[in-house]
Amino acid sequence: MFEPSPDQVGGSLALSALCGALPLVTMFVLLGGLKMKAWQAGLISLAVALVVGIALFEMPADDALLSAAQGALLSGFFPIMWIVINAVFVYNLTVRTGHFDVLRRAFSKVSDDQRIQALIIAFSFGALLEALAGFGTPVAITVVMLMALGFKPVKAAAVALIANTAPVAYGAMASPINALSDQTGFSVDTLGAMVGRQTPILAVLVPLILVFVVDGKRGLRQTWIAALTCGVAFGLAQFVASNYISVPLADIIASLFSVVVVVGLLRVWQPREKVLAEALVGAGGGDVSGAADGVSGVSSGASGDADGEARDSSREVFKAFLPYAIIIVIFVIVSIPVVKDALAHRPFSLSGTDHTPTVVFPGLSDVAGAQGGFKLDWFPAAGTMLLLSGILTAIFLRIRPGAVAATYGATYKQLAPAIVTVMAVLGLAYVMNFSGQTGSIGAWLAGAGSAFAILSPILGWLGVAVTGSDTSANALFGLLQVTTAKEAGLDPILMAASNSSGGVLGKMVSPQNLAIAAAAVGMAGKEGEIFRKVFGWSIAMLAFMCVLVALQSTPVLGWMVP
Repeated sequence: MFEPSPDQVGGSLALSALCGALPLVTMFVLLGGLKMKAWQAGLISLAVALVVGIALFEMPADDALLSAAQGALLSGFFPIMWIVINAVFVYNLTVRTGHFDVLRRAFSKVSDDQRIQALIIAFSFGALLEALAGFGTPVAITVVMLMALGFKPVKAAAVALIANTAPVAYGAMASPINALSDQTGFSVDTLGAMVGRQTPILAVLVPLILVFVVDGKRGLRQTWIAALTCGVAFGLAQFVASNYISVPLADIIASLFSVVVVVGLLRVWQPREKVLAEALVGAGGGDVSGAADGVSGVSSGASGDADGEARDSSREVFKAFLPYAIIIVIFVIVSIPVVKDALAHRPFSLSGTDHTPTVVFPGLSDVAGAQGGFKLDWFPAAGTMLLLSGILTAIFLRIRPGAVAATYGATYKQLAPAIVTVMAVLGLAYVMNFSGQTGSIGAWLAGAGSAFAILSPILGWLGVAVTGSDTSANALFGLLQVTTAKEAGLDPILMAASNSSGGVLGKMVSPQNLAIAAAAVGMAGKEGEIFRKVFGWSIAMLAFMCVLVALQSTPVLGWMVP
């Protein structure tokens, strides 16, 4: 059985760690330095991992290739991208029928104060989009909605990016947590519960930051009640859902609860004065003309809506919210233990036989730590439930089958680069893990001892800042965090969760997300201007997370670890 040691290369731990880090360094340089497209950088880095694993760590070539295939297919595509594809499919159906515009108008009518709009649209609704799709979808959508409501380009981009933090760990129906579980061996429920004792604290802070970004000290002074209420409601719901209800539903429950609470608050409380779109004309921002060119159709239509020219019937508003209601109902039903067990073990079987197929990668049984067989739980998978939600949405919205099929095909085409990227990164992670590259890096980092608790969130932040995905960062560093934690005498569950919680703060500065935001506001090529608006907030919140994790690794806050 192939089983490398930490000092596999030349009998030196430091040299082995340095060689093991080559695939990661390659990815960082290609993405951050050469600004190569993520899918290209992923494939090249995977090739480097294979070369290092075979040539330097002496992993058999067939085992290395099989490891990459297992990671790409049975982790990268299914279940992770299977979730994203079908989630975006549901969203694309609402866009095709025009019901997304109805949804946007419904949100704008709740309040015409831009500070409140930032809370409801960028934070709460953005969290719902993150829960369903993730991978940059919330930024792309909410930034356009904010622009349509009169936000200046740079400000809209900054607000959307900063808001896309607290919900990221549970994005795309908890894909990052699934990837972390896959790499570490800890259950989704355990990891989700630990992350749910970190990110909810961030959720309390983010809305306060948003109103400050929108309107400075005045915004914080006049709307702190709404911001704090929104953050506390979201954080509390996220904690309860992730620890006691359902990890995949954590962001859905939190986002909806925060909206309901804020809307309820606005019925009994209003800011002393309102900040309208007209009040911000000429204040800060970037190239307004360029942004107008980028989203001119959306902006012109939305301003008419805000003035009351378009009035949607209650029936249309109901239909706009219906797809999300369908998703929630389906996931609540399949989360019931009896139903969950029936779907996992007895689909289409009257005899009670388990028909869930087991996919076997022959040869990997010769690799220490590899799975001999992978159970393909396709029927109860979150992605399958989202596909079912999309089919029901099409039926209720009366979308023609041909249009549904065309939308589904277009969704695959739209997500093709993301599919390749995630599959390549997961393949890279499996090769690094099974060849011993990750173990060597972890053993070397363990030399930091208990101080590694401070470095743990930084690793996650770095991974997301480079890859643009908490899922990819967890796949890259999940096992590394656990290996290092065990060597350093730290709680491995805490360190694994910290990778994800620290990673969410790198989302706003990742080149991919910056490019998405810049393109959405018509500022392609000016990502640096947006980067300068959000970088300080990213570092400040990362420092806060490092302190929190360090305290959770000691008796001071050790009681927070499940």
